[in-house]
Amino acid sequence: MKNLSLFILILLFISCSSKQEKEIEMPFSKSDFESMIDGKTTQLFILKNKNGMTVAMTNYGAKIVSIYAPDRTGMFADVLLGFKSIEEYQKYGASHGAVVGPFANRIANASFTIDGETYHFPVNNGEACLHSGPDSWYRKVWDYKENENSVVFSLESADGEFGFPGNKEVQVTYTLTDENELKIDYKVTTDKACHFNLTNHSYFNLRGEGNGDILDHVLVINADKSTPVGSSAMIPTGEITDIRGTALDFTIPHKIGERIDSDHPMLQYGIGYDFNYIINKAEGELAFAASAYEPESGRYMEVSTTEPGVQLYTGNHLKGTEIGKAGKEYTKRTGFCLETQHYPDSPNQPNFPTTLLKPGETLKSTTIYKFSVK
Repeated sequence: MKNLSLFILILLFISCSSKQEKEIEMPFSKSDFESMIDGKTTQLFILKNKNGMTVAMTNYGAKIVSIYAPDRTGMFADVLLGFKSIEEYQKYGASHGAVVGPFANRIANASFTIDGETYHFPVNNGEACLHSGPDSWYRKVWDYKENENSVVFSLESADGEFGFPGNKEVQVTYTLTDENELKIDYKVTTDKACHFNLTNHSYFNLRGEGNGDILDHVLVINADKSTPVGSSAMIPTGEITDIRGTALDFTIPHKIGERIDSDHPMLQYGIGYDFNYIINKAEGELAFAASAYEPESGRYMEVSTTEPGVQLYTGNHLKGTEIGKAGKEYTKRTGFCLETQHYPDSPNQPNFPTTLLKPGETLKSTTIYKFSVK
């Protein structure tokens, strides 16, 4: 009888394990990410923790491809917008899940000046340079090193590449912990003074990618202030404005869609949320920046960072021209971003924290996305 009971328990364990494996089956394979670009080989890397949470990445743009997180019933879904192959990442939006650099967000007039020398960058957003131009680091093939629970991506970016000065050495480490944290560590050096603003441009939908819009997600942002823009060109005015009590205020929980179409000038300029929030914390401190909660699934994501700001972007310009991993079109507001960062156009705004990195200095930055349920 004792042996029979043990046998039944073993069968139940095998059954549960098989069910979980089925739940996190990916709609792509490693071979879908094996290619040759600019003479370098692209790969897919998969991290999995003891809870079954699974993260897939590629060295093409140091991109996060998928994040499989459980709902309150233990069912896994991919909560990250993205594509099923290297060819699709080349065809569609290059920023999905990517490390953005040397300078994320907008640079006014696509230029900045250091020590009297003016540097010019690609113009790809009105008269501005957005995310360092249309190619930048998210279309580069990075070198890599695999560890037990992390992948280290590294890149050498030559002096003058995309217009940015200095021979730059970049290292980005993704670590998946058993606390369901995806930790991103950035490290940069340069042999010539240059402005840097690195971020990860992941689009999230905690219902599961391709599963409707994100308007019912409940958001909290730990910020009393923001950097307002002056027009639909989305360039900061240089001011720092108190946003408490306005339609931009997420210091208390609000659904993303609750006020997104209000007549607030900023929301009219951005056609929704697309703004930098100044996090309530000390300089360089790793602290809570924002959280998102999806009531239907119970999935809850917390964002912590050493960066001074976080850009909330609600997918206002997703046009349905991209087909995601679930075979669904990515239409307006089907994903949101919480991009930890320095402020947009910082090189041209003396009132903002500096982004200038000089030879002999090292830029270090950490952001953590933690997943749980409520």
